[in-house]
Amino acid sequence: MGRRRVVLATFPAQGHINPALQFAKRLLNAGTDVTFFTSVYASRRMAISSAAASPPGLDFVSFSDGYDDGLKPGGDSGRYMSEMKSHGREALRGLLLRTDATFLVYSHLFSWAAEVARDAHLPSALLWVEPATVLCIYHFYFNGHAAAADAGSDDIRLPHLPPLRQRDLPTFLLPEAPERFKSMMREKLETLDAGRAENEKVKVLVNTFDALEPDELRAVDRYELMGIGPLIPTAYLDGRDPSDISYGGDLFRTPEDDCGCASWLDAQAPSSVVYVSFGSVLKLQKEQMEGIAEALLACARPFLWVIRRNEDEEEEDEEELSLAMELGKLGKMVRWCAQLEILGHGAVGCFVTHCGWNSAVESLSLGVPVVAVPQWFDQGTNAKLMEDAWGCGVRVGGGGGGELRRCIEMVMDGGEKSRVVRENARKWKDLAREAMADNGSSFNNIHAFLQQI
Repeated sequence: MGRRRVVLATFPAQGHINPALQFAKRLLNAGTDVTFFTSVYASRRMAISSAAASPPGLDFVSFSDGYDDGLKPGGDSGRYMSEMKSHGREALRGLLLRTDATFLVYSHLFSWAAEVARDAHLPSALLWVEPATVLCIYHFYFNGHAAAADAGSDDIRLPHLPPLRQRDLPTFLLPEAPERFKSMMREKLETLDAGRAENEKVKVLVNTFDALEPDELRAVDRYELMGIGPLIPTAYLDGRDPSDISYGGDLFRTPEDDCGCASWLDAQAPSSVVYVSFGSVLKLQKEQMEGIAEALLACARPFLWVIRRNEDEEEEDEEELSLAMELGKLGKMVRWCAQLEILGHGAVGCFVTHCGWNSAVESLSLGVPVVAVPQWFDQGTNAKLMEDAWGCGVRVGGGGGGELRRCIEMVMDGGEKSRVVRENARKWKDLAREAMADNGSSFNNIHAFLQQI
């Protein structure tokens, strides 16, 4: 009997591509071939950033969604998603007809892929790239528990979950969110549920691990939630492959992006550096940037700040920070960095982050406490978990640069709160490694999944 083949259909955004690529590596190591299906835009950008050849058993298939150069800032996101679905369905249908795949795994913004798989009589599973808690919130909201959230309450009670405030909800569920966003998430859950046979649970693979969300992974009766994370390169976890030090699919790195961060960090004292990054999508407003600059200067600690490149910067001049000269004397500002390498460096003392789930998983896995500054999507929920459930960070509550400075100092000053946060961060680092080690919960869950397919 030949090797199994799984098609991995992945939305072309960094937050989906990173965990999907890492999951692909885990499947390859377990003797399963993978076809990675995504857009032309993502495939081109990944090829630019990675000079390494694909490992044996992994091949890439791309389709044109009509946006081969990506969605431009200010573009029509509704039309973009519609075109993605239309072109993607046809391309995936053709792929499944000509391939020897026995299973499809898809990310949640490609929920239409599950319909294509059903039409091809191919079983499928969702790869959920946010915490299990967020999926539970969506499920219960759309199944009879929306009243408190819709009323703007700050005492939201959902089954099996801790009490939530408005700021802890995914932004798609806030009262002021456009109805089309709620409809989009409702449709995705309905598509997921439509694949459920009678007396059978829907399979959902989650980038989390059992010790991190034990109750949430069992909270929804109709879903079989399987923790298979943390999905980060193995060199930072079980060390199974010391050469596996990056995801291999960066959409924003260019060959000239060698920023010298590692050598700069080598010259800093242990746990002294404040690392600041807000992910691959978010572009902060000038006022927010100035607030961060003020906080960093007020803390007077060395910092490494990643300021994302504007994709259209040749058409739009970016205004320099008013305190740029003073900042340059205290820390280092770069356009890109290898985040895992930074978080794994002993000089880094805390991570000021938007709390996107990939960044949260990386900080948990590498034992770095966070200062959470959530902006949208699932980030408010993630910040709630990091601060209250897992005790490995603090959340900025508004108030500009002064509040950010207070939170950074709370983590960095060596006081009682700082000690507790650091102890918890080390605890989750150890548990993350245990999950992915031989006979760990996620290791076993991945192999159980493969046994089932």
